[in-house]
Amino acid sequence: MVFSSHLFIFYFLPAVLALYYLLPRRGKHLFLTLASYVFYGWANPYFVFLMLYSTLIDYVCGLQLGQQFNREAWSKPIPLLERNGPRTRGQRIALLVSIVQNLALLGFFKYFNFATGSYDAVVNWLGFPGLRLDLAFKITLPLGISFYTFQSMSYSIDVYRGDARAIRNFTDFACFVAMFPQLVAGPIIRFSDVADQLLHRQHTLEKFARGVAFFALGLAKKVLLANPCGKVADTVFNAGSAGCGDSWFGVLAYSFQIYFDFSGYSDMAIGMGLMIGFVFAKNFDSPYHSQSISEFWRRWHLSLSTWLRDYLYVPLGGNRYGTVRTYFNLFMVMFLGGLWHGAAWNFVVWGTIHGALLAFERFWGKKPVYQFLPKPFRIACTYLIVLFTWVFFRAKDLPAAVAYVKSMLGLGAAQDGAGLIGGVVYKPYYLVTFALCAGIVWFAPQTWDWTRKLTVWKALAVVAVLWLALVVLATQAYNPFIYFIF
Repeated sequence: MVFSSHLFIFYFLPAVLALYYLLPRRGKHLFLTLASYVFYGWANPYFVFLMLYSTLIDYVCGLQLGQQFNREAWSKPIPLLERNGPRTRGQRIALLVSIVQNLALLGFFKYFNFATGSYDAVVNWLGFPGLRLDLAFKITLPLGISFYTFQSMSYSIDVYRGDARAIRNFTDFACFVAMFPQLVAGPIIRFSDVADQLLHRQHTLEKFARGVAFFALGLAKKVLLANPCGKVADTVFNAGSAGCGDSWFGVLAYSFQIYFDFSGYSDMAIGMGLMIGFVFAKNFDSPYHSQSISEFWRRWHLSLSTWLRDYLYVPLGGNRYGTVRTYFNLFMVMFLGGLWHGAAWNFVVWGTIHGALLAFERFWGKKPVYQFLPKPFRIACTYLIVLFTWVFFRAKDLPAAVAYVKSMLGLGAAQDGAGLIGGVVYKPYYLVTFALCAGIVWFAPQTWDWTRKLTVWKALAVVAVLWLALVVLATQAYNPFIYFIF
């Protein structure tokens, strides 16, 4: 079930909101949890058991971290562990179990096919085809496993560090893990950010109205902007061969598609969170305004960037052990970040390029080599670099990405029929959509800021945009969500 579907918009969401507000406070989390399981299991009910298993393990580990396994402790409030204080052997084991089981789930379901395929390719290249596995079965990737494993794991780490208290009520914890607005594509919600909200939060008309505005604008981003750009990107990338100009137009389309697709989803998730009283963190901060790659990662997918920083970069040593170790840590974090996005070599290359660029900018004094240029040109240079790296993110595999980059540089030989692409992608509808995308990306206020204070005119604009998005949605057959595959 996707947010931009008639089933979700006209049936699931209204029913959930109506029942949520009719129930007493003590029943709200149980209902949200059950509704989230229905949402998650709509396509494949078996995956619900996998998420429930992960939830149970981390819940028990949290109790062990809070030292709750005795009668006397169970009758008292769970204490907040002292930061930097000593930890028992049992607490260290509990943290290890939580991390290992989450990474094991993620590793098996996401990387098994990639690992066996890479092994077969290597042994075949070395001249030992008899050692190939040639497995007949493939592992199906559960929806959103990359997000909820990181989210659930943050709970154990936050409790261990003393950033949050362990939670005794299993329903509350299950609600945190499974909450449907951000379950399958983020933003990645940390337990420490919503721990207090799980216990006490306000439901106000102002918050609900802002949530509706967030949802409407996010849906408009997805339906009116991301989907048309996605059609253009798919046409060019799937053509197999394209001219230089068409290649640039295709990756430009993809840069708009992935931004409006994911930021639109995040807006809808944040909006639905507000409708049920939760305030989720901002996930995008005008990333195409960035003047360096370092700044880009302070603006793009903030929940993942800060998660990798706080739970991977800092534990690896951050910048505390000299410049060489800092460069290595930056590189390793982005390498793993690329692998997190997808089990394919093109994602590894994408992460590696960004890691190398981050390390180089740190070497250059935390600034890009083009820092001497005026601000608009710094933004343009950064965007140009991001465009090239998006090729590796979008291409179906590494050879296809290399061939596409060659086409962008004018080094590829376009096949017969490549000129026909222009007749498909340069239609007035797509050109107008591109102009709107550019205007919103570089000149319009962010949803987060625009919705802070809703006036009558803003409310009317929200209604108009929502109506237009729903009308267009009724006519669209093309409606993917990019980050669902992660």
